[in-house]
Amino acid sequence: MERTRQSNVLFVVLDTVRKDRLGPYGYERGTTPELTAFAEEATVFESAVAPAPWTLPVHASLFTGLYPSQHGADQGSPYLDDATTLASVLSAADYDTACYSSNAWITPYTGLTDGFDAQDSFFEVLPGDVLSGPLAGAWQAINDNDYLRNAASKLVRIGAMAHAKLASDESADSKTPSVVDRTKSFIDDSESERGWFAFVNLMDAHLPYYPPEEYREAFAPGVDPDDVCQNSKEYNSGARAIDDEEWDAIRGLYDAEIAHMDAELGRLFDWLRETDRWEETTVVVCADHGELHGEHDLYGHEFALYDELINVPLLIKHPDLEADRRDDLVELLDCYHTILETLDVDPDAVAGTDGEGSAVARDSTRSLLSDEYRAFDEAAETDPGHRAVLEAEDEDDYAFVEYAQPVIELHHLEQKASEAGIDLPEGHRAYSRLRAARSTDAKYVRADRIPDEGYRLDEDPDEESPIDAADDEAVAATERALARFEDAVGGAWDDPAETAGDGADALAEADEETRDRLRELGYLE
Repeated sequence: MERTRQSNVLFVVLDTVRKDRLGPYGYERGTTPELTAFAEEATVFESAVAPAPWTLPVHASLFTGLYPSQHGADQGSPYLDDATTLASVLSAADYDTACYSSNAWITPYTGLTDGFDAQDSFFEVLPGDVLSGPLAGAWQAINDNDYLRNAASKLVRIGAMAHAKLASDESADSKTPSVVDRTKSFIDDSESERGWFAFVNLMDAHLPYYPPEEYREAFAPGVDPDDVCQNSKEYNSGARAIDDEEWDAIRGLYDAEIAHMDAELGRLFDWLRETDRWEETTVVVCADHGELHGEHDLYGHEFALYDELINVPLLIKHPDLEADRRDDLVELLDCYHTILETLDVDPDAVAGTDGEGSAVARDSTRSLLSDEYRAFDEAAETDPGHRAVLEAEDEDDYAFVEYAQPVIELHHLEQKASEAGIDLPEGHRAYSRLRAARSTDAKYVRADRIPDEGYRLDEDPDEESPIDAADDEAVAATERALARFEDAVGGAWDDPAETAGDGADALAEADEETRDRLRELGYLE
């Protein structure tokens, strides 16, 4: 049977969604009937690993095929710079491209929307028409000035605080229906003879949880969202306790958010089928990271690299992939190469994508469609992950994760601790930078302020019993893989980093025009 040409790609990120809360991965509460049906015609990946535990670096990796250490988009420098994005390559190859999201990080001021012909962040605080104009320019100017660089973190932190405030009651409706509607309009209006690439990020499952009443009553009956802890920093700082009953309520609200998101995603899938676009459209669905709800005594997705955060759902519908399950190790950054292969686009052959900041070349050993997937000895060029695997003495495969010291989360944590009269010790995990290597059977996490952690995932999937590398060969092999990766990206994070400054002093040095614009937006008094 001749396969249908794939002229379109729909790439969906379910922001902050845990794998174990979805029907395709065995969850029995019925949160995802649409995804469960989709899984019947898709490949479901069991061991997909995100390159970081939060939005900005993960999306930058999805859009560039680079690890966080390579692309540099993190809270210390919170924008993607000097990198040609997947959308830029596809747009230059005459595909129509669009990005719709309500995530504050996926906006012009972080550079993640570069290359998209159409985009809307649906972000209440920083609307697209502002971000594409003077504020985006101001953001870039601040980052380009070494003296003011820390101000960038301050601006992002203010935006994140404002976003949380506006989303903190039921008046802040989900933007997912609008994201789906705009995606449908984009597809309907596409006139490219090549096809289209639509990227959407659905934010419902990100804190705070205020699901529509219909879903709240189904999955968290009787729960008032205002009566439960919706601030992870209160719990992580020790300022707020959460008992088992409250955790159940929080998890119920989380399930309700996922159920609403699933229904909207099903609406988009049904429309693609009804308009005869489904067969020629490759669909990629993943999460950028997961969420902790009390596991490891943590809440949210900060300060750790446990599997609840980095072993994410990934489902792909493509004619070359069987409707089946795959247990082999895969990395989310490989989606970049998979999409290039799906649409048969080679960045090296596309005008305007060469030179400084050129796009990463298409690599069949990183395409999930390829028979050569993970056969890194066949790669024309090698990256840090390639080299760390190729230089191994064993035949195991490894994925790599990086978490630079947070700025926003750390500030909020310290603030909540201070308000409660709590002094956070220097050895608190919130001050640590973390890197990990993960195989299907083991994981090793290196930290600069807290003890390293090793786990046998095949025997201890919940990561409850750390194992010293000296006591277990699988853990030791994973630690060696991590060391090779660290060497390839410039050295291990094994010396405690200085705590990032508050940024207030640096912000005071910003030019008055920038400060005036921030006042107009309500960020400064």
